Amino acid sequence: MTDKYAVFGNPIEQSKSPEIHHAFAQQTQQSISYEKVLGQVGNFSASLDAFFADDNAKGCNVTVPFKQDAAKWVTQLSPLAKAAGAANTIIRLENGDFRGDTTDGQGLIVDLLDQDYKFSNSKILLIGAGGASRGVVLPLLQQGVAAVDIVNRTATKAHEIEHMFEDAKVTGFGFDELNEQRQEYDLIVNCTSASLSGDLPQLSENVLCKAKFVYDMVYQATQTVFIEKAQALGVAKTSDGLGMLVGQAAYSFYLWRNVMPKLAPVLTMLRAKL
Repeated sequence: MTDKYAVFGNPIEQSKSPEIHHAFAQQTQQSISYEKVLGQVGNFSASLDAFFADDNAKGCNVTVPFKQDAAKWVTQLSPLAKAAGAANTIIRLENGDFRGDTTDGQGLIVDLLDQDYKFSNSKILLIGAGGASRGVVLPLLQQGVAAVDIVNRTATKAHEIEHMFEDAKVTGFGFDELNEQRQEYDLIVNCTSASLSGDLPQLSENVLCKAKFVYDMVYQATQTVFIEKAQALGVAKTSDGLGMLVGQAAYSFYLWRNVMPKLAPVLTMLRAKL
């Protein structure tokens, strides 16, 4: 029987994951099915229970807003997922256990490296304190950055991440506190989904305009409002999150199938279709 995979989210219709994974499967000569599933907010465990009741269901991806729920559902976590408190990938193991992992950080790192970003001693700001932000902190630290600041509308959630990592390089802020300091960053990453609804985070223009590189994890056919704002303020380099999407998907595919697909052809295909 064909091995089954899926991506869970809410909303989920916008997801490109089935297209990406079917392209990976064709490229690597793997036989799989992959679908989009609308997860139940407030009862996400029921969605996973139903999917994995099928013995042919071998794994899934998890996107907004269920990554932290996924980390609680699985029976074991990878070191990265444990550090993040969030999982975007679930793997059914041969012994019947379910392993949660996060590939978001690896996806972001590989995309930034492809764009010649120099991590060493750089200062990075992450906007948002959800699963996407949590999932990239440790991979960024592993690249030798000088600091990872997290800013969030609710400051306590940013401080939660700070305390999770117990690393002097990680600091949480509320927007008011960060905006007053007017710090300068080599890279600012919007880890929220605000751009999907055309909203901007509460980051001061005085902070945004000083960034050398602005990255939005959201991708669209046109520039996101966050990238448009950064460009209008004179930020020299910007990027959406399409490369990260393909990168994290490739690492998920590898965890499931033990073969690493080529990213560039799939990224080119998706970019042309936006």
